[in-house]
Amino acid sequence: MASVFWDAEGILFIDYLEKGKTTGEYYSNLLTRLDEKICEKRPGLQKKKVIFHQDNAPAHKSVLAMGKLRDLHYELLEHPPYSPDLAPSDFYLFPKLKLFLVGQRFSLNHEAIAAVEGYFADLMKNE
Repeated sequence: MASVFWDAEGILFIDYLEKGKTTGEYYSNLLTRLDEKICEKRPGLQKKKVIFHQDNAPAHKSVLAMGKLRDLHYELLEHPPYSPDLAPSDFYLFPKLKLFLVGQRFSLNHEAIAAVEGYFADLMKNE
């Protein structure tokens, strides 16, 4: 599974979940890494409030993850329950990625990761 963090300017950070790591602690640590990427790639946002949107996955709503969002001073844009149609990634990022990957077979995880990374790298060049 890939976690893709992006804004109006493009991809900020992608992380690939290792098998067995689906805890709030993992996601909380991921948010720390995201904050570092925001500081690196969007230094102008350091003085602005970050409005953060995520779905209602259990790891996203865990006490640790919610505490990390508070610590980072991110404003959480609520995601209504049972509303997958409101996830911008499902309409902006992933449909073309699915078309790009259709028919391809990968025998190893790193092959699939390389294909996804290449897709997003080309996407960023073309924008």
